Amino acid sequence: MFRIVFFHPEIPGNTGNAIRLAANTGCELHLIEPLGFSLEDRYLRRAGLDYHDLAHIQVHRDLDAAWQALDPVHVYAFTTQAHRRHTDVDYAEGDVLLFGPESVGLPDEVLADERITDQVRLPMLPTSRSLNLTNTAAIAVYEAWRQHDFRGSARQSS
Repeated sequence: MFRIVFFHPEIPGNTGNAIRLAANTGCELHLIEPLGFSLEDRYLRRAGLDYHDLAHIQVHRDLDAAWQALDPVHVYAFTTQAHRRHTDVDYAEGDVLLFGPESVGLPDEVLADERITDQVRLPMLPTSRSLNLTNTAAIAVYEAWRQHDFRGSARQSS
């Protein structure tokens, strides 16, 4: 499946929702410190409900530790600055979908990292600044999974 990576997430409810997303799609969720909350945070727990045991979650001390653990072939950095749309990518299982902190997105030094395969964006109205972090991750995951005919889902098409 795919690997969702949140770089310095700030809002516990978003990460809790991402835990649910990972549990329901079979994706891994990787969190890169520092986190803007404790993993014991009640808002994170409430948003994740009882999905924590069903999700594969890993916390990395920094981006280099994440790259070492993930050993990614393709990394797609989601940013409002990109010109290429998320639907223009042919996703492969194991690809990394990288998202930045809620307040500022991915910093320039991360976007310039040589391991980034491409920068992609979700289409929005020109008057919009950004979408919610977990909504963006969900749209990206479901597009990648759709390209693989929702392999492994309860009711995948034949």
